[in-house]
Amino acid sequence: MDHWTQLLASTDLHLDGNVVCSAKPSVDVVRARDGDIMVPMTHLGQINAVGDDATVFLHNLFSNDVKKLGADAAHWTSFNSPKGRMLASILLWHGEAGYRLALSADLHPALLKKLSMYVLRSKVKLTDGRAERALIGLSSAMLSERLGAAKLPVPAAPMRTASRDGITVIRLDTRRALVDAPVERLGDVWGALGAAGVVPAATQAWQWLDVQAGIPVITELTQDDFVAQMLNYELIGGVNFQKGCYPGQEIVARTQYLGKLKKRMYRLTAAASAAPSVGDELYAPAFDGQSVGKLVTVVPSPNGGFEALAVMQMQAAEGGEIHLGAADGPKLRMATLPYALDVAQRDA
Repeated sequence: MDHWTQLLASTDLHLDGNVVCSAKPSVDVVRARDGDIMVPMTHLGQINAVGDDATVFLHNLFSNDVKKLGADAAHWTSFNSPKGRMLASILLWHGEAGYRLALSADLHPALLKKLSMYVLRSKVKLTDGRAERALIGLSSAMLSERLGAAKLPVPAAPMRTASRDGITVIRLDTRRALVDAPVERLGDVWGALGAAGVVPAATQAWQWLDVQAGIPVITELTQDDFVAQMLNYELIGGVNFQKGCYPGQEIVARTQYLGKLKKRMYRLTAAASAAPSVGDELYAPAFDGQSVGKLVTVVPSPNGGFEALAVMQMQAAEGGEIHLGAADGPKLRMATLPYALDVAQRDA
């Protein structure tokens, strides 16, 4: 990641492994809430899938319908275990040649190896996409204007893409986009966004925005723990229930159609004294000291304390009293998500 090291040299940010860090993460999340930020997406790994069979190959492995992914569209999808548990959450879009995949960087090497095992005689080639291309996350209340000022393509709507001169922009929602650029043009893009009034920010700023949007990212700490619906993945368009078989499809479909879902993902807030971590267990009074869920994403809050996404028992969430780490641990507060949860799936 030498290209990022050089760009960050003039900022107060630095690379620590795959994570871009700041001396003042609370300042960065305030910028994410109130201003326009650009984030080096080094916490995401990238995979290229090219070849005549790439569409069918990915379609047969992932939870979404790759065959119906438009040339100017992107979607969330997942790769699952045979038991229907998510092994990776993936953003998928069309590159100049074939497909581009983005997923948590700590899962990237193993998933690239795992997917390659399925290739066999298929006419598809999977490669590490980080050597040739880099991703910048952009967040702004004036997203289209900022992209235009930087002379970057502007997608028409959320989960649409636009490309020009080897650069693709993937619009995620009303205020966020990913800029997918060749590494040799990264400095120019970074500079153009800066000239357009966008300021650099660290990884936690982007993760805070993910929490606000209710977007889960599977990492090593949460891999193989959840069926897609537990992470609200079908609510953000990450599962297609009309497509054919893929690993874990039977379990995912059974969960949807037989009403077996008892857990959902929620947003929580915690006081500064709580200091939660990803994977921490959650407890509720009515469950006799048994864990009711765990934290999936944890980030500093611009208001002080922490915010988190957590998968937990729907019955516990309805009770409203959630504790961290033990039945008598710090109390967490329920917060809203930007989409409605379908509670009709839960057993009576």
